[in-house]
Amino acid sequence: MRSDPKGSRNSGPVPAGKPAGAGPLASSGSAGGGKQGPEAAADLVRARKQLLDGGGTRNRRLDAHALRQALVDLHEFWLTTKAAELGIRSDSGFAVVAVGGLARREMLPYSDLDLILLHDDVDPKRVSEVADQLWYPLWDAHIKLDHSVRTVPQALQVAGSDLTAALGMLEARHIVGDEDLSNLLIGGVRREWRTGIRTRFDELVAQTRSRWSRSGEIAHRAEPDLKNGRGGLRDVQLLDALAIAQLTDAMPGLGPEVPGGGLEQSHRRLLDVRTELHRVAGRARDQLRAQDADEIGAALRIGDRFDLARTLSDSARTVSYSVDVGLRTAAAAIPRRGFSRLRRVPVRRPLDEGVVEHGGEVVLARDARPKKDPGLILRVAAASAQTEMPMSATTLNRLSEGAPELREPWPKEALNDLLVLLDTGKSAAAVIEALDRTGLWGRLLPEWGAIRDLPPRDAVHTWTVDRHLVETVAYASGFTTRVARPDILVLAALLHDIGKGRGGDHSVVGADLAVQIGNRLGLWPSDVALLSSIVRYHLLLPETATRRDLEDPLTVQTVVDALDGDTMLLELLHALAEADSLATGPGVWGDWKSSLIGELVRRCRLVMAGEPLPQPDPIDPDHIARAANGGVYVELQPEGGQHTYIVTVIAPDEPGLLSDAAGVLAMNSLRVLSASVGSHAGSAINTFVVSPKFGTPPAAGLIRQELIRAIAGDLDLIALLDKKEKDAIAAAPVRVGDEGVPTTAFAQAPPKIIWFDATEDGEVIVELRAEDRVGLLCRLARVLELAGADVRWAKVSTLGSVVVDSFCLALRDGDSSANRERIEAGILGVVPMIRPPKPAEEQTT
Repeated sequence: MRSDPKGSRNSGPVPAGKPAGAGPLASSGSAGGGKQGPEAAADLVRARKQLLDGGGTRNRRLDAHALRQALVDLHEFWLTTKAAELGIRSDSGFAVVAVGGLARREMLPYSDLDLILLHDDVDPKRVSEVADQLWYPLWDAHIKLDHSVRTVPQALQVAGSDLTAALGMLEARHIVGDEDLSNLLIGGVRREWRTGIRTRFDELVAQTRSRWSRSGEIAHRAEPDLKNGRGGLRDVQLLDALAIAQLTDAMPGLGPEVPGGGLEQSHRRLLDVRTELHRVAGRARDQLRAQDADEIGAALRIGDRFDLARTLSDSARTVSYSVDVGLRTAAAAIPRRGFSRLRRVPVRRPLDEGVVEHGGEVVLARDARPKKDPGLILRVAAASAQTEMPMSATTLNRLSEGAPELREPWPKEALNDLLVLLDTGKSAAAVIEALDRTGLWGRLLPEWGAIRDLPPRDAVHTWTVDRHLVETVAYASGFTTRVARPDILVLAALLHDIGKGRGGDHSVVGADLAVQIGNRLGLWPSDVALLSSIVRYHLLLPETATRRDLEDPLTVQTVVDALDGDTMLLELLHALAEADSLATGPGVWGDWKSSLIGELVRRCRLVMAGEPLPQPDPIDPDHIARAANGGVYVELQPEGGQHTYIVTVIAPDEPGLLSDAAGVLAMNSLRVLSASVGSHAGSAINTFVVSPKFGTPPAAGLIRQELIRAIAGDLDLIALLDKKEKDAIAAAPVRVGDEGVPTTAFAQAPPKIIWFDATEDGEVIVELRAEDRVGLLCRLARVLELAGADVRWAKVSTLGSVVVDSFCLALRDGDSSANRERIEAGILGVVPMIRPPKPAEEQTT
C-alpha cells in the first residue's frame, strides 16, 4: 500500500494494513448484518469490471468523462449501502469522508479509494469493529485502499503538521454518516489553511518546484507524467488550494476564449488522457508510455500519438502559465504581519510609454489607452523581457480584450520593440509564452498557430516546434555581434521552421511565409528577400558540411551558387546554423559539426567577392544650404511613425560636437535609432532618427540651448549619463546580477570591432557591433575624440538592442597598430560586456 499523502498511516485502533494471512472479520454484532469479506465487495468489483469492459450496455463504451462519473456514483453507492449495514448514520457519531479522486469526483479506473473514517470519540472497540468491517471487504476484493481512522482534532493536527496531508484534506467531501462531523473537519482544515498560509507558502512553493524537478515538463517530455509533471493535474489542485486560501482565483489569468480553451478545458483534457491511460494499461499509471499513445489518441478521437502529444502540450502549457500567475498573485497577496505591515505601498515606476512597474510586475500606466494604442502590446512585452519582470495577468487580459490590430506594414517603433524583445535571450521565452497563452502572440503572428505545440518528428529534438524557435532566438541573441544584420538574424531564428505543420518542404513553405511576415513587419523589400532566403536555405550549410565532400570544389560552388555569392547571407546562415543546432537538443552541436561548417564557410568566402565597405549617406542639399548661414541650428520633425522623429543638428565642425549632440539627445531620453554624420565646408551636418522613451520630445529650441551649453563645457554629459544609467539599473536589480547594485549594464553578445582601410589616404573605417546602453553614441564619440581621431563621417544603426556603428576616421598620429589598439581599448571600455560567470561555489548553492 502506498504511503498516504493525507496522513492516513492509521493512528488509533486500526492497523496500518491488513495483517498477512488474516481473513475477514465476521462480527455477529455488526450493524445491519449483510455480506462479509470478499462477498461484501464482489458486486463492486463486478460492476467496476463491467464499466471498464463495455460501459454497462451491449456494444457501448463510455467516454472518459462518463466513465469517471459512473465510477464515482458506483463507489458512493457501495459506501452508502455498506455504511447503512454498519449503522453509520447521521446520529451515529461516525462519518465517511472521501479525499483524492473520489472527493474531486475524478475517479479513474484504477485510482486508489482514499477514505477517512471520522468518529466523535466513540468507544475504541466500536471504532475498531466498524473500521474492520468497512476496510476488510475492500482489501479482500483487491481494491486499492488508502485509509485512516481519526477524530476531527486528530485529523486537524495531522493537517497542521504535514503539508501534503493538508493539501489532501482540502479536497475532502462528505459521503455518508454524520454530516456535521464531516463539516467540522472540512471547515476546520480550510480555516486553518487560510490562517496559516503565510507561514506555509514558502514550503508549498519549494515542494512544488521539487516535484517539477523530479517529473519534468509535460509539454516537452516524450513520456510525460500526467499527474506530477509541470502543467499536470497536481498543478490544477495547487491552484484550488491557493483559491481556498483566498490568495487567487481557481482559474487565474485565462478564460475559455484563449487558444486551447483555457484552464478548465485543459484540466478536462488531462483527465481524459489519464483516464484512457488507466484503461489501456489495465492498472494505475501516471506516466504516458509511447507505445500506448496511438491507442489513447484513437480512443479520445484526437488522432495519432503526435496529435495526442500536441494536445497534451497545449493543455500542460496552459496549466503551467496559470500556475505561474497563481503563485505570483498569491505571493503578492500573502498577509503581512509585524513590521512588514508598515512597508510602503509599491510605487509605479515608468518603463516605457504607457508601461510601468508596480509590485514587481509590468503593468499598464493609469493613462494608457489599449484600445487606441496597437503598439502597446509589444512595448509591454519588451519592457518585461528587458527587466525580467513578469507581465501582470490583468494587463494581458486588458490587452487581449481591447488592443487593436497593428496596421500593416507595422510602424517602425513596433518592429523595434519586437527586436528588443527577441534580443533579450532567455528572458524572451517566458514573455512569448505568456503572450501565446493569452492569445496575443497569435494576433501578432497569425502564422504561429500551425506550429503551436507541434511535436517534433525526430527524437533528437527536445522542444515542440514553437518552443524550438524561441530557444533558437535565445541562442541567436548571443551571436548578434557576429553579423552585420543582427535584426535579420533574430527574425530568421524566430521564423526558420515556421513552414512546419503545413505539408511539403518546410523550408520552401517557410520562405513564402517569411515574405508574407516580412512585408507585414514593414521590412524593406531587400530585407524581406534576405529573410526569405535565410529561411529557405537554413539547412544548406549543416546538410552540405556533414553529408558532402568538402575537398570537392563542386561542393563549395554549389553553396555559392545557391546563395548567389551573397557574403551577408552566408554570414547569417552560419550564425543561424549554430543557434538552430544548440536549440535542438544536447549533443547536436559539437566540435565536429562546428569545424565542418566553419571550413565550408571559409572555402565559400574564398570563392565569393569580398564584403563591401560601409559608405556614408548623401547629405541633403537643403542642409548644405542651411549650413552656409553658420551658427548652431537644430530642427525637429516627425519622421512618419507615431513615436519617431528626425533631429537635424548643423553647427561649426569642431571636435566634440558629435559627442555633445548625442549626449544631449540621450539626456532627454531620446533613443537614437539611426544617425548620419557628415560635414560640408567647415560645418557638421548630423541627422538623427530618434524615439522618445516617454511622451513627446522636447522642443527643438530647448535641445539647441542645451547643446550650446554642452559645447561651452557647462554640462558634464558623461557624468550625467552615468547617473541616469545607474539609476535605471538600480531600479531593476534582477537584470544585472546578484552582487549588489552595479554601475554598468551587461550584454547578451560580446562586442565586435572590425577595421577597414578606406579609400582616402590616412583614413580608416572602424565598425562596432555591440549591445546598446544609455548614451552609447556620446561615449563612443568622446573615446574617438580623446584618441585623436577626427570623425569624417559616421553611419549609426540601432537594430533592436544591438548597434552597428561605422566611423570613418582620420587618425592624427597615423594609422598604426598602436593607435588601433588604443582606440579599441577605449571602445571596449564604454560598451556593455558579457556578464562574468559566477564563481563555482555560488553556482552550486
